Amino acid sequence: MLFRQAIILATSLFALNAAQAQQAPVPPSLAAKSWLLLEMGSGQVLSAEKPDERLEPASLTKLMTAYLTFSSLHKKTLALNQPLPVSQKAWKTGGSKMFIKVDTQVEVEDLIKGMIVQSGNDACVTLAEGIAGSEENFAQMMNREAQRLGMKNSHFMNSTGLPDPNHYTTARDLSLLAGALIRDFPEEYRKYYSMKEFRYNNITQPNRNRLLYIDPTVDGVKTGHTDAAGYCLISSALRDKRRLLSVVLGTASDNARATESQKLLNWGFLAYEPVPVYTSAQPLAPLRVWKGAQSEVKVGFANDISIAVPKGLGDKATTQFVPQPRLIAPIQAGQAVGVLKVTIDGKPYGEYTATALENIELGNIFIRLFHTIRLWFV
Repeated sequence: MLFRQAIILATSLFALNAAQAQQAPVPPSLAAKSWLLLEMGSGQVLSAEKPDERLEPASLTKLMTAYLTFSSLHKKTLALNQPLPVSQKAWKTGGSKMFIKVDTQVEVEDLIKGMIVQSGNDACVTLAEGIAGSEENFAQMMNREAQRLGMKNSHFMNSTGLPDPNHYTTARDLSLLAGALIRDFPEEYRKYYSMKEFRYNNITQPNRNRLLYIDPTVDGVKTGHTDAAGYCLISSALRDKRRLLSVVLGTASDNARATESQKLLNWGFLAYEPVPVYTSAQPLAPLRVWKGAQSEVKVGFANDISIAVPKGLGDKATTQFVPQPRLIAPIQAGQAVGVLKVTIDGKPYGEYTATALENIELGNIFIRLFHTIRLWFV
């Protein structure tokens, strides 16, 4: 049911983003190959440039490695204090390192910190082998998870982001992945992604995300760099309980990725304001159900709904609920039953799909027959 609700919400947000285009403030231009700014509360894309262009993700790949690691921890197939063996392959992997030693064992939590803070490729391979038996098997897990998350233009060949012609993603797909990591694993996100340094094997390495040091509202997420990918940064900031997520790919320098990301985040917070629409605890009026064991179904939203609107237009937002006609049992919780239309100053701004909050089974044969006759006259 949760997957179905996610699909319904994604469809709603697509309508919202398309409708708001003519009313959107003018975004800044960035010195980058591709970028996207996401309002996490509503799921709205506030600004994007070439968001679906396939690019090399470099170490941004490690977000998927982290996602699968956290998932394994929650499934209890992995434990934080569990020691994992360091293979020859992991030890020899090039690029950035945590500096773990071959034929030793390292606890999972240290590997997580080495992967996130130090961007250690050796830590990633060790985790991949510990979870899936081999990095090749782990890559298959990464691709299955990418499909589940709706990452339509991504393909992974390794756990690290080291260059491979068949290893690619997009700014939009990375926003889906980073958003899912923050949403699905909030405790792990808060614990590890804001760490500014990590010391292992008597070597202290700083987090490469410069925004952690210059903006106290930024609490993640991840840097990436190769010669082909350029300097990349996914960053997230929380200001006044409002979270924005920026994906900036292909800048010219370490300094540029931080500067351009900061520019995009600041614009999003200044140009838009959040407007609450409905809370999950505030159901809409129940709807009539035909041929059901119950005559009405409760209707609402699985999550709190808010939208981002251009600054100063929040008090001009209005909503109208349009139910589907003739709801006929059986009805499943999570099933679409109507649309909440949002307008700003009388102009369409977007739509959200409302769902049934409960299951309604078929009524007995007498109810079904009686309602069939009544529907002839409705």
